[in-house]
Amino acid sequence: MTHARYAFIKANWHSEIVEKALDGFCELIARDNIDVYDVPGAFELPLMALELARSERYDAIVAAALVVDGGIYRHDFVAQAVVDGLMRVGLDSGTPVLSVSLTPHHYQETDHHRDIFMRHFVLKGREAAEAALALGKARQAMACL
Repeated sequence: MTHARYAFIKANWHSEIVEKALDGFCELIARDNIDVYDVPGAFELPLMALELARSERYDAIVAAALVVDGGIYRHDFVAQAVVDGLMRVGLDSGTPVLSVSLTPHHYQETDHHRDIFMRHFVLKGREAAEAALALGKARQAMACL
């Protein structure tokens, strides 16, 4: 029996929040089946996802980041580039690439916002695990056709 293997990439900006997505992912997928990779920020996620997809070791790749509005509108460009890049990696490689890369409209460095987003990232990590499992099941069914 083979076991599915997953890659989970985390951006280090706001790591205390982004880390919670991995916690949520691990609620449904055993930690022993996950290889975790850290990158400096969200912009580096697509390149790491591409390298991991090329390795052909993973059934799915998850990329997690929190891109916040720093007051100069750069976040819009970064968030769009990251999501577009992750989608391209998935389409070009055939390896599912799931995004837990979020860009809130209003984020403040307060305990209240940090707590809200920490809970939200747990939920999004769990949803990514559900998607990874569903994609694996669907791909397995297609292979049997």
